[in-house]
Amino acid sequence: MFQAMTSDKTEPLPAAPTTFKLQTSRLTDLKLQLPPKDWPHAPAHRLADCAVYFVTAGTLHKRHYFDTPIKRDLLERLLLSLAKESGWQLEAWAVFANHYHIVARGDPNSADLGAFLHRLHGVSSRDLNELDGVQGRQVWFNFRDTKLTHQYSYLARLNYVHQNPVKHKLVPVANQYRWCSAAWFERVASPAQVKTIYAFKIDRVSVYDDF
Repeated sequence: MFQAMTSDKTEPLPAAPTTFKLQTSRLTDLKLQLPPKDWPHAPAHRLADCAVYFVTAGTLHKRHYFDTPIKRDLLERLLLSLAKESGWQLEAWAVFANHYHIVARGDPNSADLGAFLHRLHGVSSRDLNELDGVQGRQVWFNFRDTKLTHQYSYLARLNYVHQNPVKHKLVPVANQYRWCSAAWFERVASPAQVKTIYAFKIDRVSVYDDF
């Protein structure tokens, strides 16, 4: 009689899969890659002998390249950290999806204002393009700077920048906007300083702000 031979070494077949699932990839938290938020010192609120400039910069064709909170976080943190590295004291700032405004105070040891801004635009363009997965895209168009030589003009522009998110109808109260200096200003300045700056009218301030 023929008897079928079996082997104890026969391995069982793997069970058939009941579902099909792609291998998951680990996502990187982009917030962990942002530079630290380097808050400036309290503003002086007087012109003195140092050069103080009001600056507006816009993206190419006014495109909303910084259209998410993470991207605006990136730009604001780079603005604060590179300003400190370049020796410029920011006294007011407001960052939006396609432009920003700053009031910056220099001293004899500060880097050239244009060099500081070109560096900011270069680094922010590189980091934004890396974030979006594109290469060689031009992000910034140009910037306009005005040297402030009169105390009234200086104080009015400080308030203009603080209140800019309200002007653009993004928030009802300036300190509610996450990417501007209003909340910081109210925290570090004296109540008298806050009251004085906020009393300046901004409707007559001549600023290119067609964004």
